[in-house]
Amino acid sequence: MQLRAVDHVVITVTDMEATVAFYERLGMRRETFGADRTALRFGSQKLNLHRAGAEVEPHARYPTPGSTDLCLLVHGRLEQVLDELATAGVPVELGPVERTGATGPIRSLYLRDPDGNLVELSEAR
Repeated sequence: MQLRAVDHVVITVTDMEATVAFYERLGMRRETFGADRTALRFGSQKLNLHRAGAEVEPHARYPTPGSTDLCLLVHGRLEQVLDELATAGVPVELGPVERTGATGPIRSLYLRDPDGNLVELSEAR
């Protein structure tokens, strides 16, 4: 077996609309699919959203809002991202800081979504 890529990740959320609004400010777009399911699409990936207490089967053994850490690569420079986040009223918790990504050095900002999930926005170095 040879794995190729990540297709999607599932996030368990308490407030679907607040979560969608937050990630839309980051440039994702809402997608409805299946039996009234919600996802957030960006590039060729997506985040599927499960409402806490009404998760879609099968799901993680202990689906918990606020337990996800995501690292998302951005186009452009983090300085531009900082300006856009400030304009959108999204607070930055940490950064920019130097980190190591999947393919090498990255520079990152950290923020939290409405459930407290850690969202790392990174620029490849």
